[in-house]
Formats: sequence, C-alpha cells, structure tokens
Amino acid sequence: DGATGTELDRRGIDVGLPLWSARAIIDAADVLGEVHQAYLEAGAQVITANTFRTHRRSLEKAGLGSRAQRLTEQAVSIAIEQRDLHAPAAGVYGSVSPLEDCYSPELCPPEADCQKEHGEMIRFLGGAGVDLVLVETMCSTRETLAAIEAAQEHAPDAWAVSFCLDIKAAPGTLLDGTSLESLVPHLSAAEFVGINCVAATAMQDQVRHLRTLLPPHVRIAAYGNVGHPDDSVGWINTDAVDPGRYAEHAMDWIDAGATIVGGCCGTTPSTTRAIGRSLGR
Repeated sequence: DGATGTELDRRGIDVGLPLWSARAIIDAADVLGEVHQAYLEAGAQVITANTFRTHRRSLEKAGLGSRAQRLTEQAVSIAIEQRDLHAPAAGVYGSVSPLEDCYSPELCPPEADCQKEHGEMIRFLGGAGVDLVLVETMCSTRETLAAIEAAQEHAPDAWAVSFCLDIKAAPGTLLDGTSLESLVPHLSAAEFVGINCVAATAMQDQVRHLRTLLPPHVRIAAYGNVGHPDDSVGWINTDAVDPGRYAEHAMDWIDAGATIVGGCCGTTPSTTRAIGRSLGR
C-alpha cells in the first residue's frame, strides 16, 4: 500500500507528534479503516497495520504506555477487518518502527533496550494475527541488529526488514554512516529486504546497489516518499511527484531489481492505483 500517517493528515485527522498516526486508533478508527479500504480498492496486495507508533516507548510520551498492547491489537484488527471485507487474498503486515526519530540515529537506545522493546512489539503483533512483521525505516546498525534478533526469536518464519538510507552519501549508507554491506550476513532469513522513506527520485540507485549485495533468493522491496520530514508536525505533504510520475519511478525500481513496490510518506491510494496500471493490473 502507501502512506497511512500522511493520508490520515490529508483527511483532516490530527497526526501531531508524539502520537503521529497512532492517535487515529483512538480518535478516528473509522477514518483509519477508510484509508485501508482505499488502498485495497486501489489494488494493494498488502496493507500495513497502523502500528508505526504503538511501541510502549512512543506511547509513553503521551502518557499512554500502558495501552501499547491494546492499541497495537486494535490497529491490526482494523486492518484485518478491512482486508477481509474488501480483498481477502491481501496480506496484513505489522509495522515495527525505530524506537526514536527515524531520521536521528544518534537517539537510538542501547542495544539491550532495543531488543527488549522490539521483542515486546513483535509479540504483540504476532498475537494480533499479522501475516508478517515488517521492521522498517531502520536508520542505525545497532537498532537493526537488535530488531532482527527479536524478529528471529518471536516471528522466525515471517519477518522482513527495510532501511532508511542517506541519499547524500554513497549508495547503501545508513543514516548512522554505516554500510548495508556489513549487515548482509544477518539478512538471509528475511522474507525480503527493503528500502523505504527515501525520495522516490533517489530510490533506483539504492535498489540497484542493494541487489548487488544480497543473495539472489532474497527479494527486494522499494517504497519511497513524496515530501519531507518536519520536526513539529512530522511530515510535510507535497505534490512534487504526482502518481503517474511516481509509478514511472516504481517501474525503474523493478528494472533495478525490486520485486515488491509501494509507497511511503506522502503517497496516496492514487499512487497505488497508478503503480497497478503501470503493471497492467
């Protein structure tokens, strides 16, 4: 599918920090369901539950830490309900985000904390019934390794990982300055390895480089963004890349080696529909 948080914002829902998209689980569950429905009707073969900010740590910033399991389960339930109603063959993935800001690897907690907190989140997701645990937008090696270890322990047959990379550096560079190449030995058991929340215009080179690093059997996912992050509101939507142009970029990612494509922040159901049309669906 495409973005959830920014699509909620487009529909007038408060996604202010620190709760970001998680606020909709409490205040606008009906609209959240409509977002999932829109992506499914646009042709998405997988939707991601709105769990990007339901870690206990994230919710504690708003005094809701004790509701982490309940809100995670509610988010998954909303996604599954819409899937069952509108596209029963589609998958529902559970999002596992960085514990702190996606673009600030220096805020990454100690490895033991990462492993414990991601482990709890992955257990919640598994209990809620997701088809796959998607560890996404990872920007530091320390947190990536801890999250992978937690995924292998609690969802050994159904996990994937996706990275947020520094597009101003050499391809395959995490935001903490380390190289994806150093992580390759830990990725072979992933259902797929992805790159997300980098500019759609910069994705092709990143995918091409990742394809050279991974064994042939490991699939690559690519889902880029449109717009830019903001410290106050979380994300600024723009129409800098319209759905048709985004779909053209997605076809370039496929040529570069991706077999799973979609959208991240700023993309919409129209983006998903445009990708499907480009694929002849």
